[in-house]
Amino acid sequence: MARVELDNVSKVYPGGILAAQDVNLDIADGEFVVLVGPSGCGKSTTLRMVAGLESITAGTVTIGDRVVNDVEPKDRDIAMVFQSYALYPHMSVRENMAFGLKLRKTSNAEITRRVDDAADTLGIADLLDRKPRALSGGQRQRVALGRALVRNPAVFLFDEPLSNLDAKMRVQMRTEISRLHHHLGATMIYVTHDQVEAMTMGERIVVMEGGRVQQVASPLDLYNHPVNRFVAGFIGSPAMNFLEGRLTSLDGLVLEVGGAAIPLPPGWNPPVEAMDRNIVLGIRPEHLLVDRDGPWRLPVQVIEPLGNETLLYMTQGAHQITVRAPGSVEVGVDQDIGLTMQADRIQVFDADESGATIT
Repeated sequence: MARVELDNVSKVYPGGILAAQDVNLDIADGEFVVLVGPSGCGKSTTLRMVAGLESITAGTVTIGDRVVNDVEPKDRDIAMVFQSYALYPHMSVRENMAFGLKLRKTSNAEITRRVDDAADTLGIADLLDRKPRALSGGQRQRVALGRALVRNPAVFLFDEPLSNLDAKMRVQMRTEISRLHHHLGATMIYVTHDQVEAMTMGERIVVMEGGRVQQVASPLDLYNHPVNRFVAGFIGSPAMNFLEGRLTSLDGLVLEVGGAAIPLPPGWNPPVEAMDRNIVLGIRPEHLLVDRDGPWRLPVQVIEPLGNETLLYMTQGAHQITVRAPGSVEVGVDQDIGLTMQADRIQVFDADESGATIT
């Protein structure tokens, strides 16, 4: 296995289109790192530069102790798993898994051993004689994983490998890939646009937007300590609630939003830099409590019962507010409810374009 380092890596396409800018990452040997962000943020381009499928405009990519900028993909000692599976339809599962090893002139005995071991690890030993058309989506993805696994590469690269699967199968394959990482102790870099995948799989998460790395941290650090409003809004489902207004304490601590004054919990001590100016206050849906005597009152507009929890939607001026309430909550559409913010969960951001966290 190997450490992967990206040092000020950038990619500019013809016409000046900037896909990735000054990406700096240091991925430890055996680490599972997830690149996440919306479509067009540069995550797949970054992964493809590591793989050698995209040329690098500036910076260096190092795998192990070797700079690989000018090394062909086949010589980088990496294996890549794609969204499309990319299986040969005329070959059996065994032949698909063995194909790369045959190109490398591996002995037949070693090929058989590696394919059988990978098939046992992935639970597809009974599928080895089938063709891809006879497999489900989840089975095809396991075959694609097996094809990468038999190569015993220094680094595994995953480019949105679960996007074509249904919701139940995605959960199952998330668990499978995480189990595989634990079993192999391999270096893995995984790209997804799904922040739930990122949070449940990654030891560290790289959040990207506009071709730039916004924050690199563990899942819980991203959730609890986002560096800016973009990260705070992207991580967490449902997304964090944002209220832009002026924070004042003339008549108790309140946030003035339009013509309304939203009372804030007395136990909250806001950053000094946030007082008496426009800021963006953030509070996650799970940190807004339905409270009969709550000082912030809003009418419920939409109710989504999910069994163990209920999502409540309402608005404060132009701002949509979401509350994650217990499944047992009793409330009706158009009913006014009281809300209380958890004081230790309130976050504050600059109202300017940077959206930086104010601490």
